Amino acid sequence: MEINLEEMGKAVLRLKGRLDATSAKAFRAEVEGLVEKDRVRLVVHLAAVDFIDSSGLGALVADLRSVNRRGGDIKVAALQTAVRSVFELTRLDRIFDILDDVPAAVRSFDREGQEEASRS
Repeated sequence: MEINLEEMGKAVLRLKGRLDATSAKAFRAEVEGLVEKDRVRLVVHLAAVDFIDSSGLGALVADLRSVNRRGGDIKVAALQTAVRSVFELTRLDRIFDILDDVPAAVRSFDREGQEEASRS
Protein backbone atom coordinates (compact mmCIF):
# COMPACT_ATOMS: atom_id res chain seq x y z
CA MET A 1 0.00 0.00 0.00
CA GLU A 2 1.13 3.56 -0.70
CA ILE A 3 0.57 6.33 1.84
CA ASN A 4 0.99 9.93 0.75
CA LEU A 5 0.67 12.80 3.18
CA GLU A 6 -0.72 16.10 1.88
CA GLU A 7 -1.45 19.36 3.62
CA MET A 8 -4.83 20.90 2.85
CA GLY A 9 -5.38 22.86 6.02
CA LYS A 10 -5.58 19.46 7.70
CA ALA A 11 -3.34 16.43 7.29
CA VAL A 12 -4.66 14.31 4.43
CA LEU A 13 -3.48 10.72 4.15
CA ARG A 14 -4.07 9.39 0.64
CA LEU A 15 -3.98 5.61 0.64
CA LYS A 16 -3.61 3.43 -2.42
CA GLY A 17 -3.90 -0.34 -2.52
CA ARG A 18 -5.15 -2.67 0.19
CA LEU A 19 -5.56 -1.73 3.85
CA ASP A 20 -5.06 -5.15 5.37
CA ALA A 21 -2.92 -7.11 7.82
CA THR A 22 0.19 -6.45 5.72
CA SER A 23 -0.24 -2.67 5.48
CA ALA A 24 -2.11 -1.79 8.70
CA LYS A 25 1.10 -1.48 10.73
CA ALA A 26 2.59 1.07 8.31
CA PHE A 27 -0.65 3.04 8.37
CA ARG A 28 -0.69 3.06 12.18
CA ALA A 29 2.94 4.22 12.27
CA GLU A 30 2.14 7.10 9.90
CA VAL A 31 -0.76 8.26 12.07
CA GLU A 32 1.25 7.84 15.28
CA GLY A 33 3.93 10.09 13.79
CA LEU A 34 1.32 12.75 13.12
CA VAL A 35 -0.17 12.44 16.61
CA GLU A 36 3.30 12.89 18.12
CA LYS A 37 3.46 16.21 16.25
CA ASP A 38 0.00 17.07 17.64
CA ARG A 39 -1.59 16.70 14.20
CA VAL A 40 -4.87 15.16 15.31
CA ARG A 41 -7.41 16.37 12.74
CA LEU A 42 -6.90 13.91 9.94
CA VAL A 43 -8.60 13.05 6.67
CA VAL A 44 -8.06 9.54 5.32
CA HIS A 45 -8.69 9.47 1.58
CA LEU A 46 -9.69 5.95 0.54
CA ALA A 47 -10.67 6.40 -3.13
CA ALA A 48 -7.75 4.22 -4.26
CA VAL A 49 -8.30 1.55 -1.59
CA ASP A 50 -10.11 -1.38 -3.15
CA PHE A 51 -9.95 -3.75 -0.17
CA ILE A 52 -10.04 -3.42 3.61
CA ASP A 53 -10.04 -6.24 6.14
CA SER A 54 -10.43 -6.48 9.91
CA SER A 55 -6.80 -5.48 10.48
CA GLY A 56 -7.28 -2.36 8.40
CA LEU A 57 -10.49 -1.52 10.23
CA GLY A 58 -8.77 -2.19 13.54
CA ALA A 59 -5.96 0.21 12.61
CA LEU A 60 -8.49 2.93 11.76
CA VAL A 61 -10.37 2.43 15.04
CA ALA A 62 -7.15 2.42 17.09
CA ASP A 63 -6.00 5.59 15.33
CA LEU A 64 -9.38 7.20 15.95
CA ARG A 65 -9.07 6.49 19.67
CA SER A 66 -5.55 7.90 19.65
CA VAL A 67 -6.54 11.20 18.04
CA ASN A 68 -9.75 11.44 20.11
CA ARG A 69 -7.67 11.33 23.31
CA ARG A 70 -5.93 14.48 22.06
CA GLY A 71 -9.15 16.24 21.07
CA GLY A 72 -8.90 15.32 17.39
CA ASP A 73 -10.87 13.29 14.89
CA ILE A 74 -10.49 11.24 11.72
CA LYS A 75 -12.76 11.78 8.72
CA VAL A 76 -12.77 9.25 5.89
CA ALA A 77 -13.40 10.34 2.34
CA ALA A 78 -14.23 8.88 -1.07
CA LEU A 79 -14.91 5.25 -0.24
CA GLN A 80 -15.29 2.77 -3.06
CA THR A 81 -18.54 0.78 -2.97
CA ALA A 82 -16.92 -2.41 -1.63
CA VAL A 83 -15.08 -0.55 1.13
CA ARG A 84 -18.19 1.42 2.05
CA SER A 85 -20.09 -1.87 2.35
CA VAL A 86 -17.53 -3.15 4.85
CA PHE A 87 -17.92 0.04 6.91
CA GLU A 88 -21.69 -0.40 6.86
CA LEU A 89 -21.62 -4.14 7.68
CA THR A 90 -19.38 -3.51 10.67
CA ARG A 91 -21.38 -0.37 11.59
CA LEU A 92 -18.25 1.74 11.51
CA ASP A 93 -20.20 4.18 9.37
CA ARG A 94 -21.79 5.19 12.68
CA ILE A 95 -18.41 5.90 14.27
CA PHE A 96 -16.56 7.60 11.41
CA ASP A 97 -17.73 10.64 9.50
CA ILE A 98 -17.72 9.47 5.87
CA LEU A 99 -17.64 12.23 3.29
CA ASP A 100 -17.73 12.21 -0.50
CA ASP A 101 -14.36 13.88 -1.06
CA VAL A 102 -11.38 15.47 0.67
CA PRO A 103 -12.57 19.11 0.38
CA ALA A 104 -15.87 18.16 2.06
CA ALA A 105 -13.97 16.39 4.85
CA VAL A 106 -11.70 19.39 5.42
CA ARG A 107 -14.71 21.73 5.45
CA SER A 108 -16.45 19.51 8.02
CA PHE A 109 -13.61 20.22 10.47
CA ASP A 110 -14.00 23.95 9.83
CA ARG A 111 -17.77 23.76 10.47
CA GLU A 112 -17.18 21.91 13.74
CA GLY A 113 -14.75 24.60 14.87
CA GLN A 114 -17.28 27.31 14.06
CA GLU A 115 -20.02 25.47 15.97
CA GLU A 116 -17.77 25.09 19.02
CA ALA A 117 -16.88 28.79 18.90
CA SER A 118 -20.54 29.83 18.71
CA ARG A 119 -21.39 27.70 21.77
CA SER A 120 -18.68 29.42 23.85
